[in-house]
Amino acid sequence: MPESRTASITRRVEFSASHVCAQSGLSPDQNQALYGAAARAHGHNYQLEVTVAGPVDPVHGMILDLKELKAVLEREVVEPFDHRFLNHEVPPFDRLVPTPENIAREIWRRLHPHLDRDGRRLQRVRLYETADLWVDYSE
Repeated sequence: MPESRTASITRRVEFSASHVCAQSGLSPDQNQALYGAAARAHGHNYQLEVTVAGPVDPVHGMILDLKELKAVLEREVVEPFDHRFLNHEVPPFDRLVPTPENIAREIWRRLHPHLDRDGRRLQRVRLYETADLWVDYSE
């Protein structure tokens, strides 16, 4: 019987984006009370870690081709998010407040169909908004 091995692999990418955390139905004072300084336009140099888990292929010794993972991250996250004003340029943030939690969830939604296949699964999206603030998202 062949040995069954599973592992997880994490890749990190970076992108810079600006945003405003504000709800359209609230006044500027209410948004300021709810989101603080984030209720004004500002930006971050985000770091994203994406973890994929699955069986290690006995032939090539990988969960997935690392070039494929890099290409998916570039196409689905970096290209559409980098140097963008999220509220105006990246749906669904034209109608959804771009909190770190919502950004991480949207990144999951974009990556999931490309990484959950061939016995592997998207295990975690970790989005660093700053060095001391991050969100882990998984389903």
